[in-house]
Amino acid sequence: MIIGVPKEIKIHEYRVGLTPASASEFIRSGHKVIVETKAGMGIGFSDDDYKAVGAEITIDAAQVFAQAEMIVKVKEPQLNECAMLTESHLLYTYLHLAADPAQTEALMKSGCTAIAYETVTNDAGGLPLLAPMSEVAGRMSIQAGAHALEKATGGRGLLLGGVPGVAPAKVVIIGGGVSGMNAAEMAVGMGADVSIFDRNLAVLRRLDNRFRGSVKTRYSTAHDLELAVLEADLVIGAVLVAGAAAPKLVSAEMVRQMKDGAVLVDISIDQGGCFENSRPTTHADPTFIIDGVVHYCVANMPGAVARTSTFALNNATLPFGLALANKGWNQACREDVHLANGVNISGGFITYEAVARDLGKEYHPLNF
Repeated sequence: MIIGVPKEIKIHEYRVGLTPASASEFIRSGHKVIVETKAGMGIGFSDDDYKAVGAEITIDAAQVFAQAEMIVKVKEPQLNECAMLTESHLLYTYLHLAADPAQTEALMKSGCTAIAYETVTNDAGGLPLLAPMSEVAGRMSIQAGAHALEKATGGRGLLLGGVPGVAPAKVVIIGGGVSGMNAAEMAVGMGADVSIFDRNLAVLRRLDNRFRGSVKTRYSTAHDLELAVLEADLVIGAVLVAGAAAPKLVSAEMVRQMKDGAVLVDISIDQGGCFENSRPTTHADPTFIIDGVVHYCVANMPGAVARTSTFALNNATLPFGLALANKGWNQACREDVHLANGVNISGGFITYEAVARDLGKEYHPLNF
């Protein structure tokens, strides 16, 4: 199979679909890898690094799309990239379609088969290709939130961990999954006063055992969550419903009652966000202020730490990618129901039920 790696074009996105080491694995398995020039430059890999493992370099993305059978990316294809996809393409990347009707329509029109990293599952019920970026985003959310709390960026002027004699900031984390747990790790390490809300008692017990009293685990009722948000200095939205739009758990009315200079960081923004006021922002212009509250809603948070993120992502995506290349997507998905769960679009139809439901479109079960 011919594997194509275009350069990412989303604003301040420096990650790359395949590192040279990952490209080498495909080549050693008998496949051809073509890489757009400078695709790896953002994480310190030159065209020569890819050539050294046997990959070919193309002058632009158009050549990658024209030649490749499987396109390996990081972020969802932009509309000009969707226009280069055809029914002969297999697309393997993050998609987050439930919050993106324009991309969904474009992918359906292309006829390609599109596999979303974020809906591939495993035997434990987890999302193994989403988990690495959830870890990164969770940890980054506290860094971003701590910076946003500084007065110069519109925040309350608080040091997250306080100092002797001065209370630390109150951090509320909504969602105790991978992102929320990693956010808590960072917040506790910085000395903050941390509360985590979730509705899964097993998750709360696991967090309680992990943190041994250094965080407060709270069952998430609407009443208790609202009270905590109104008292918080920093709120992290880390809610995930696999493949579906995130529920809106912090309303605009709640924001109006929050402290001036408080900060909201919405990790769920790729799936539409879990705060009512959320709208996607970029690393170039990451925050906006509504009713005196700073909102950080960057849709590709891990792109800021592109080298760490790329290696972490490749570690997770490579085995599934090799299976797709070695067997073809039909056979690979027939043999692995977890990989089949990643197929969101095929043959012009939506094949992932939550996406179809959230976008009000017809759902077509995957037909091999």
